[in-house]
Amino acid sequence: MTAIKPNGQIWRLAALAVATSLALTACGNKVKEMENEQKAKMAEMQPEINVVTVQPENVLLENNLPGRLESIRTANIVPQVNGIVKRRLFQEGSVVREGQPLYEIDDATYQANLQSARASLLSAQAALAKADTDVERYRPLVQADAISKQEWDAALAAKRSAEAQIASAQASINAAQVSLGYTKVLAPISGHIGQSLVTEGALVNANSTKMAVINQNDPLYVNITQSSTDMLKLRQQLASGQKVLNSEIAVGIKLEDGSDYPYKGRLLFSDTTVNESTGQVTLRAAVPNPQQLLMSGMYVRVILPLAGILDAYVVPQRAVTRGKTNTVTIANTKGELESRNVKIGGQKGDNWIITEGLQPGDKVVIDGTMSAAMLGIKKFKLVEWKPESNNPDASSGSLNHTASPSEASSEPTQVPTTQEAAPEAESESH
Repeated sequence: MTAIKPNGQIWRLAALAVATSLALTACGNKVKEMENEQKAKMAEMQPEINVVTVQPENVLLENNLPGRLESIRTANIVPQVNGIVKRRLFQEGSVVREGQPLYEIDDATYQANLQSARASLLSAQAALAKADTDVERYRPLVQADAISKQEWDAALAAKRSAEAQIASAQASINAAQVSLGYTKVLAPISGHIGQSLVTEGALVNANSTKMAVINQNDPLYVNITQSSTDMLKLRQQLASGQKVLNSEIAVGIKLEDGSDYPYKGRLLFSDTTVNESTGQVTLRAAVPNPQQLLMSGMYVRVILPLAGILDAYVVPQRAVTRGKTNTVTIANTKGELESRNVKIGGQKGDNWIITEGLQPGDKVVIDGTMSAAMLGIKKFKLVEWKPESNNPDASSGSLNHTASPSEASSEPTQVPTTQEAAPEAESESH
């Protein structure tokens, strides 16, 4: 009886082990079934994949260059006569018109000079009247040889001297009137006048004392420097007729805070010489400033056209994988995602300019391929992606527009279509 007891314990332990093994096997099968069911459900999901449908267009490449604004006209207000400033006739920082009085200088001395010149004129006129009388009286006498030739010549000389004195007195009057007029300091141009550099009671000297400055700021000049290589490309482009904008080159302006200035500038000229030390050419453009938002001396960035690329494709940078070969992911007509090599011809804002590798109507995947590949999803929903922009020209980059592209937004526009995708999805492009 004592020998049978251990065998019974062994049997019970063996039975327990078998039961435990069966339970674990059943549990594992159930977990595997749940995993398979979960994978099947995930495979049936249709996540959104953002795509952009590309079409060929003529793209204008642009250079972002530094520029400094300069008033189109600047006038330093300097007196033309000496004197004491009696009154200031303008408000500092206001807009003045050409010919508007700005200062009044004490004119007492110049009034006296004018009166003296007028008195000299009266004296010369009196001398002329006497000389005329003498000449008329001596004329019959000299014909009758009643007086000598010397007396007759003296009478004629006195008349001519009186006439010269009258002319001199008249010139003195004109000069006195001009000096008197200069006691009213007038604005030589229209524009904004700044701080007054003299006050009432100050002594100013002719042609030396700076009293104020007037700047004409509509339009403004913007002075730019560009490499001679880029300038040569631009001239070749204009010569070949690729650029169409009424034969004028429009330039965009970005302010110091990065915002776009609402008005376009117009390129006026480029220097005919190249700086030997920098290899750059100086250019100048005129920028409208009707709201007086821009100021002389302000630093800006100038968006200057460089060259045109015909029949190119504008693709967001995030859609292109850069490397030894540049690739994009295409959602083809068979409902598959395929990788395609492309050639990049330049950059425009947040976009790459693709010159080779794309066809009209290709749907370039922006994002969403990585999640589809990781989860083994075969179905997806295409959502047409568009940049969020208030400027209709921002994303086109056409040769007829010179505006820089605005910041691209990742928020898609919902235009869904459903297609079958191959499980071998490309990794998410960057």
